[in-house]
Amino acid sequence: MGNARNIAFWVVLFLLILALFNLFSGGQSTMATRNLSYSEFIQQVDDGTVSSVTIDGERVRVRGTDGNIYSTVIPEGTDIADRLVGEGIEVTAEPQQQNGLLAYIGTLLPFIILIGIWIFLMNRMQGGGRGGAMGFGKSKAKLLTEKQGRVTFDDVAGIDEAKEELEEIVEFLRNPQKFSRLGGKIPKGALLVGPPGTGKTLLARAIAGEAGVPFFTISGSDFVEMFVGVGASRVRDMFEQAKKNAPCIVFIDEIDAVGRSRGVGYGGGNDEREQTLNQLLVEMDGFEANEGIIIVAATNRPDVLDPALLRPGRFDRQVQVPNPDIKGREKILGVHARKVPLGPDVDLRIIARGTPGFSGADLANLVNEAALMAARVGRRFVTMEDFENAKDKVMMGAERRSMVMTEDEKKLTAYHEAGHAIVGLNVPQHDPIHKATIIPRGRALGLVLSLPERDQLSVTYTKYKSKIAMAMGGKVAEELIFGKENVTSGAASDIQQVTKIARAMVTQFGMSDELGNIDYANEQQSYLGNYQAAANASPDTQERIDEEVRRLVDEGYETAKRILIERAQDLENLAQGLLEYETLTGPEIQKVIDGEPLNRGDDDDTPADHGSTPSVTAIPKTNKPKSTKTDPGLEPDPTA
Repeated sequence: MGNARNIAFWVVLFLLILALFNLFSGGQSTMATRNLSYSEFIQQVDDGTVSSVTIDGERVRVRGTDGNIYSTVIPEGTDIADRLVGEGIEVTAEPQQQNGLLAYIGTLLPFIILIGIWIFLMNRMQGGGRGGAMGFGKSKAKLLTEKQGRVTFDDVAGIDEAKEELEEIVEFLRNPQKFSRLGGKIPKGALLVGPPGTGKTLLARAIAGEAGVPFFTISGSDFVEMFVGVGASRVRDMFEQAKKNAPCIVFIDEIDAVGRSRGVGYGGGNDEREQTLNQLLVEMDGFEANEGIIIVAATNRPDVLDPALLRPGRFDRQVQVPNPDIKGREKILGVHARKVPLGPDVDLRIIARGTPGFSGADLANLVNEAALMAARVGRRFVTMEDFENAKDKVMMGAERRSMVMTEDEKKLTAYHEAGHAIVGLNVPQHDPIHKATIIPRGRALGLVLSLPERDQLSVTYTKYKSKIAMAMGGKVAEELIFGKENVTSGAASDIQQVTKIARAMVTQFGMSDELGNIDYANEQQSYLGNYQAAANASPDTQERIDEEVRRLVDEGYETAKRILIERAQDLENLAQGLLEYETLTGPEIQKVIDGEPLNRGDDDDTPADHGSTPSVTAIPKTNKPKSTKTDPGLEPDPTA
């Protein structure tokens, strides 16, 4: 259909150009020829100023002896040829052609073309094409055909429970009798819920690759327009397309863009969004049943969706797609490492242990960074060292070795980071220290990375207090070594971190005897996100919350101060080791504290810790799928 339209367009364009050429060429010849009356023509013949004559029916073209061309019309029934020959004038006769019809058509052709163009545009405006002037009311759903880059369930790993739920839907499409003989009905919709990067869209692509039925894909934002009624029109058109191709699957990505709870506001764009949602609700489960159409949607904000959208009959299943555990991470790494030549020393399980809290997208990025690092140094395969360096880059940021630091700044950074590490090694329920460095990474001038030994599902009161004390160790070390008057602004991020943890302990986790087991926090906020303190508390209660937060932070400060005074020699040893080696791994930190030499040979770079890579976990009950950084590091003064 598209090719025929293109051919018709070029044909019309050619005819238009031809008509314009004929029009202008005819106009030019007319302008070059001066009309002459018959009597003047006879006078010129008598005067001998006519050189030649061309007779075409009643019209005569005259060429004078001066080279000018004239035109005249002889009266009907007049025979002038013999007279002209007698005067010695060259006479040429042309056969008279019946070109009246062609001339008539040539005259009307421009008008015919304009009328055709007008009819074509009107057809497009009335819905004859999806991309026309009024085509914005049509659905933007695309029929997915993956002849190349086809994704199947074999490419999905680490989320086995979610995959099983969707494999059942695919099996129902392939063999409906297996379920219908027992009275089972195909689910009308499946909602994929999970944090960003966990593989929701990848699962949808796997369904498309496995189902063997038409698969339409569209984004929730494609329904939203500034014109009222357009979103509802697109929903109707999408389901009309789906009905023509049933059985089929329709995938709506980021459905929260159009499925937010109604009643939040009225008028304007919000009213348009509610109309779109109402139409979607009716199409999914209204008076007319849409048999054979399965809606699969994805979102990382299920809390904002309208309850009517989540009820059985619309989205019958809510499939949780969480961050993978250690076994899932190992499988995901195996999937992404298929096309990467791995060295003999690479152990994906060790890498999986060292990356808890990572999503599938994070792990894919980790493998890609390792491959890029290996290619940068000219290796033919990716080694474990490349994976360790890539992991450090992803967790802590890229090294900034070109950054110029004075000796005083390096010394202060070394004692700051050593303070974190010494406190972390001497508090109860601490996470193992994975690495300490005074090389600037990302926005930090130095940092200490603490990694739990396994995936954690909960965190105790004692461990939270240990985290607060460890985070305060940097500032305490600066005070003890350089004096309180020389403390820098580098502890700003430490203070921000301990404040968030302490406030969450008081307002969310019920870890304060003074305030009890009551949630004082904003229900829509996480203590690792943009926190709005004590939104549900009275002014007096907010004051008590601030006092409790201050108490927890002060206790952590005193704990860190006591440990660093008792372990002053350990602090000195570790700081000097950081100044000498710049980066130390967990086992190397203990050797430096004990005064043992490091056997690094001639290589001054930090060796990759292949033997026992501690694992990382996210702080539980949060939505942050990243490693827990014990020290965000010394950041430059924001006022500088």
